[in-house]
Amino acid sequence: MRFERMAVLGMGLLGGSVALAARTRGVVGQVAAASRTQSRLRSAQQSGVVDEIGTVAQVVRRADLVVLASPVEVMAELVREAAPHLSPGALVTDVGSVKACLAETLPGLLPAGVSYVGAHPMAGSHEVGAQNARENLFEGSVCVITPSPAASGDAVKRVEAFWAALGAEVIQRDPAIHDMEVAWTSHVPHVLAFAFSRSLGRAPEGASRVAGSGFRDFTRIARSDARLWRAILDANRKELAAPLEAFREALKEFAEAIESGDGEALEEFIAGARENLEGIVPAQGVPGRDRLRSARSGGENPER
Repeated sequence: MRFERMAVLGMGLLGGSVALAARTRGVVGQVAAASRTQSRLRSAQQSGVVDEIGTVAQVVRRADLVVLASPVEVMAELVREAAPHLSPGALVTDVGSVKACLAETLPGLLPAGVSYVGAHPMAGSHEVGAQNARENLFEGSVCVITPSPAASGDAVKRVEAFWAALGAEVIQRDPAIHDMEVAWTSHVPHVLAFAFSRSLGRAPEGASRVAGSGFRDFTRIARSDARLWRAILDANRKELAAPLEAFREALKEFAEAIESGDGEALEEFIAGARENLEGIVPAQGVPGRDRLRSARSGGENPER
């Protein structure tokens, strides 16, 4: 699998890492990039992450692969800008964390002969900018492919091969199912980390001196980019309702057990939490492949 020319629209951590990984692994012949942040573009070119920089119209010309690496909220605008300049047979994919809205919108903005195949590489960091890009960012991670009905089987296979070539384990999901699942496993964990970190304004003055590894592990993702996560949470707000309500109920139950001094209830709650976690991510750190409880039906869905 090789693309002659790849255009990356957006030069943040993910866009830079896609460019660097594709170049390093010989997946693409030439990498061109556009970004609203000109300093990032110039830095990426100077450091050899990309070969060419320019406007959206300039970099997508002759590209056989276009990667949307911007915030979800501006992807449709980028596609509208790029569409008149795309070559027949080109593929468009992305790195967005919410898929249903993109699957509904983007295919209709593309010219005939150009296919969109959604992708969500489950990799990243609280660090931002192409200066933090890593060519191995996707190694060992899961990349969720979310084909829209308009995408041909060949287009889906080529996009899957691209992400696999960057080192990711590729799986498929319906866009709506993807959004429901990542609301539980990615978006709500960020919400909780943000909310807890916001509450630290009420912490005792000396609390920072006793913050250990558990505190750092839990709060690391609260350092994530505010604009990016505003867009993600807003785009997936409907699917966030169920897991947020489940968390409210669980927190209320836990707080009542603590406040009442009911040790047996506390132990039972913690043991149940560990059991549920084992069903999603076993202790050895390998994603649970047997089940992911459906937030809607209480049933089971295959996971990763």
